[in-house]
Amino acid sequence: NRERAEALAKEIGERAFAVPGDVAADGVPDEIARRTLERFGGIDILVNNAALALSTRFPDLTADEWRRAFEVNLTAPFLMTKAVLPAMRAQHYGRIINISSSGGRMVSTLGGAHYTASKAGLLGLTRAAAKELGKFGITVNAICPGMIDTELTREHASDELLERLAASYPVPRLGTALEVADLICFAASEAAGYITGASLDINGGDLMM
Repeated sequence: NRERAEALAKEIGERAFAVPGDVAADGVPDEIARRTLERFGGIDILVNNAALALSTRFPDLTADEWRRAFEVNLTAPFLMTKAVLPAMRAQHYGRIINISSSGGRMVSTLGGAHYTASKAGLLGLTRAAAKELGKFGITVNAICPGMIDTELTREHASDELLERLAASYPVPRLGTALEVADLICFAASEAAGYITGASLDINGGDLMM
């Protein structure tokens, strides 16, 4: 959303700027990395948060929907990681955080097979990249949110369904975007310097149920 991204960047001030684009498209990740380097002189943190949460059921799932989910949920994080890698290697430091899902760990409650499979693939990419990039001072971790109270979640589920799901969790409520953001900040911090290849759950305990 170009308007919302630019409005947020303006609110933050000189420490932020917006580069709207399809991160799964050829050249866009490299352009984002190039402009970031020009603006700030380095790249310390990458958060791969772009995603498609599609709920098409398996019998109705098309090949185009399958491919698009993988482009955005898995190929885009790969391309963004490749784009920032030279800068992170040059400074021997980096934090890469991939936003997966509890659906990628088990099976998505609201998303379809294409969502579950692509988010599971992102966990594999996280581990493989972590294994190879640690020697360059770069950590790579995934965060796996459960049912978070966002506009996207409410587009795919009724209030009644969300209330019923939340009541079944050990922590009987939906998570908040701020709670996920706090976990991202931790994973990007010096305090998480010895954590890599991990999948950090934030789901109110729903994977135990």
